[in-house]
Amino acid sequence: MVSSTVFQSPQFPYPSATKSAAKPITTAITAVRFPVRACLSADSAAATKTPHRRPADENIRDEARRHSSGNSHGFSAVYIPFNADPSSTESYSLDEIVYRSRSGGLLDVSHDLDALKKYDGQYWRSLFDSRVGKTTWPYGSGVWSKKEWVLPEIDGDDIVSAFEGNSNLFWAERFGKEFLGMTDLWVKHCGISHTGSFKDLGMTVLVSQVNRLRKMNRPVVGVGCASTGDTSAALSAYCASAGIPSIVFLPANRISIAQLVQPIANGAFVLSIDTDFDGCMQLIREVTAELPIYLANSLNSLRLEGQKTAAIEILQQFDWEVPDWVIVPGGNLGNIYAFYKGFHMCKELGLVDRIPRLVCAQAANANPLYLHYKAGWGEFIPVKANTTFASAIQIGDPVSIDRAVYALKNSDGIVEEATEEELMDAMAKADSTGMFICPHTGVALTALFKLRESGVIKPTDRTVVVSTAHGLKFTQSKIDYHSKNIPDMDCRFANPPVQVKADFGSVMDVLRKYLLSKDSKC
Repeated sequence: MVSSTVFQSPQFPYPSATKSAAKPITTAITAVRFPVRACLSADSAAATKTPHRRPADENIRDEARRHSSGNSHGFSAVYIPFNADPSSTESYSLDEIVYRSRSGGLLDVSHDLDALKKYDGQYWRSLFDSRVGKTTWPYGSGVWSKKEWVLPEIDGDDIVSAFEGNSNLFWAERFGKEFLGMTDLWVKHCGISHTGSFKDLGMTVLVSQVNRLRKMNRPVVGVGCASTGDTSAALSAYCASAGIPSIVFLPANRISIAQLVQPIANGAFVLSIDTDFDGCMQLIREVTAELPIYLANSLNSLRLEGQKTAAIEILQQFDWEVPDWVIVPGGNLGNIYAFYKGFHMCKELGLVDRIPRLVCAQAANANPLYLHYKAGWGEFIPVKANTTFASAIQIGDPVSIDRAVYALKNSDGIVEEATEEELMDAMAKADSTGMFICPHTGVALTALFKLRESGVIKPTDRTVVVSTAHGLKFTQSKIDYHSKNIPDMDCRFANPPVQVKADFGSVMDVLRKYLLSKDSKC
């Protein structure tokens, strides 16, 4: 159990020499783990049972509490104005309830990098790697395994987690080869998560901080959000886990039934409002200014601290090698900045020596960032978002526009768009190779198709497409596509069921025709 004790305790040892930080740990593991096993005979091994990691009546949170000795590591974080002038002294404790700077701009969570830099990149890589796949609270989470870089001062007892993160990085071998001529294409399945979307990564952080604030008797009765579906699902689930009331503003008749049922099932107070997401967002901002309801939308920069861990996780899964490209669907645009922040933090702290180029992909029916990019980053002009199958990014006036522009400018980034037909065809192509993706991932794949066709992305470029939600949330769109039931869309890759009579001859005729079409020798 040496590896668990050394690496996973909140008070892991900090050696005085940064370059040799990991060596005592490696030595301890080698010295203890293998010689002990070597000296056990077959009989004694059978008779000797490994002792419980903790007392039988103690759960993992109790165990973490017993090992904790408070915040002694010296790491800290505060809110500062986003992209603030270096001379600015404006900052706020994370325990304050504040969403905007004094000038009305966005806030950002700023970590004490000098404290973090006391330990070199190899130390952080070893620490993060040691926590993967474990059940030690709270480090079994892909988010909280990077706790020192997320909310360093929160007590483990206040954390609300479903062990989110650690999502599959899928090698899209057949899809890349057959449709794109690529050998190193990967899909980061962030939708394979507790509530079926990447929003879990940020919500565990936000709800944990709210849990802390409530224990401090701060004026927080509940947590509220405007949502196109996935945010409300994540918020309601994490609040339900912690026993915190959640309030959800949803645009009426604009999200899937699968998305709507999640907050309802988790006990949220759901308001279906006759407006679009932008209208819901305006209302929730006005409401949270008047009532003791904590704002959970990505205007709140806490969520981005959790979402940035997906970028760190990608590097980790590539054994700390940096991909060439990362493509992210964009709606309210917090996520593209979160990915940039995660990659940049790894470079700043010496875990890697560069960051990937970022691509933000938007639906053509809700494309304000794309138009802004094509206009040379001139004056930003919001748009009226039209209906799109990629409903979670159907946003015309994104809150995080400034964050997204900053991320793209600093990563030599690109913005692309996808029409409804393009995104649905891309989704169908991906599904035909064994995936089951959401329409938003179809938007990102369309961007990849266009960048491959233009030669910007090369056949051997290591490319990661971020899949933001699970395809099971969007089954109706898939049913409509494969039924060819979408007006003004050819649905070229539809695969409808074949109607056949219930007799052997008819079935055999259909099967022979099918097998011949597949060049079978049967």
